[in-house]
Amino acid sequence: MKPPDERQDSRLMRAMFTTIAPRYDFVTRLFSYGMDRRWKRRGVERLIENGALPADAVVLDLASGTGDFSQLVRQRLPQSTPVAVDLTERMVRLARERGVREAVCADALHLPFGDATFHCVFVGYGLRNFPDLKAALREIGRVTRPGGLMVSLDFFLPANRILRRLYLSYLYLQGGFWGLLLHGRPRVYTYIPDSLRSFVSIGDFSSLLRGMGYAQVEARAYILGGIGLHWAMKGKKSTV
Repeated sequence: MKPPDERQDSRLMRAMFTTIAPRYDFVTRLFSYGMDRRWKRRGVERLIENGALPADAVVLDLASGTGDFSQLVRQRLPQSTPVAVDLTERMVRLARERGVREAVCADALHLPFGDATFHCVFVGYGLRNFPDLKAALREIGRVTRPGGLMVSLDFFLPANRILRRLYLSYLYLQGGFWGLLLHGRPRVYTYIPDSLRSFVSIGDFSSLLRGMGYAQVEARAYILGGIGLHWAMKGKKSTV
């Protein structure tokens, strides 16, 4: 399945999210039935409950949007240093306005950080948008410390083919309606199911992480497998 044009052209991707940015939080809550913050909170709290993040953790909030993961980490670990990174300058400005202290505009495939910088990398709804998923995972692995973690939350293809078709149809209808209502352009949000068509299932992504050297890969499925929350540890001999 051919990826959407926006995924292959960073200018188109940046333009699309510049349009979305002012309503990004609203639409994220809308498409998650209001559960988005709960899922992200669970992604952070599981690490804290297990003692996986030190009090002074340095974490990367990649494809940060307006900085939800950065805020959640900071709330639970006041001495931590979250760094929000997004491709879109408008998103970065909104993250700063929400109180995220460190926020920079950068490409996920070419991160401006040294090797082994972060205790954990959080990725919220960004995986589908990277032009090369494996290359992005290698770059995430490069900036993650050995034994460090990656937490991702994203849309995925349901493994069941019937549910997959129903889910994609629902997203097209929902996306078209809100894109037209909020922006006068259905394409703004029908991009979501288009990006999913050439993506993977939760199980496939878990297998990919294991194949690239991540250990202790765990996943939680929501909305019949249409949303997945992953936790994974970078192995000391990881190939990522």
